[in-house]
Amino acid sequence: MIKTKNLKKIYLTEEVETTALNNVNLDIQSGEFVAIMGPSGCGKSTLLNLLGLLDNPSEGEYQFLDQEVSRYSERQRANLRKRSIGFVFQSFNLIDELTVFENVELPLLYLGIASAERRKTVESVLERMEIMSRRNHFPQQLSGGQQQRVAVARAVVARPQLILADEPTGNLDSSHGDEVMKLLTALNEGGTTVIMVTHSPAYAEFAHRTVHLFDGHIVTENYNGKFHV
Repeated sequence: MIKTKNLKKIYLTEEVETTALNNVNLDIQSGEFVAIMGPSGCGKSTLLNLLGLLDNPSEGEYQFLDQEVSRYSERQRANLRKRSIGFVFQSFNLIDELTVFENVELPLLYLGIASAERRKTVESVLERMEIMSRRNHFPQQLSGGQQQRVAVARAVVARPQLILADEPTGNLDSSHGDEVMKLLTALNEGGTTVIMVTHSPAYAEFAHRTVHLFDGHIVTENYNGKFHV
C-alpha cells in the first residue's frame, strides 16, 4: 500500500534550515497496523503528514496505492485523501458548532453523497462506535472518550483504506485510551490499514510492527509477529 524511498522533508526560514525527515525508507502492506514511536521532535508527525498527503516531501519518492504521489498538486492530494484516508487526531478536531451526527457526516458531504445514503451510512457508523445515543449532542457535551469515538467514526465513515492516528489516546485517561485502541484494532481486523503515532509502548503493542524514529531517521523496527503478508 505504501512505499517510500529516501523521503526527506526540509523546513526553511530566512536563517535556519531544519531537516525534519532524512532518507526515510518505509514499506507498509495493506492490512498492517504500524505504530510509529520516538522522542518529541524526531519527525513522527511530519512523517504522518507526508503519508496522509497533507504535505509534499522535499526530496524522495512516495508511492501510495501504486501511485507515485510525491509531487502531486494540492488538488490531487485532496482528491486522494477524501477517497482513501481517514485521520484521527489527539485533539479530536471536532467542529463545536456541529452535532455528533453532523461532524461524522462531513466527509460524505465533501464526497457529494446523496442525503438518504449519508443518513444511513452515518447511523450505521454511530451504532458501530456505540455513540448513537449522542447523535444530537454537541462535542462540548461529551466526555473525552466519547469525543474520540466520534472522531474515529468520522475517520471511517467514508470507508477509507488507510487510517492515520496521531497520538489518538494522548488526551485520554487509561480507560478511554484502551477503548480507542480496541476500536482501532477492530477496524484493522476488518481490513483497514492503520498507522499510529504514539508515545506509549503499551499501546504500540497493539500494532503488528513498531517503527522507531530518531532525528528524522528510522533507527529500528520491531515486529510483534501478528501480521503475515
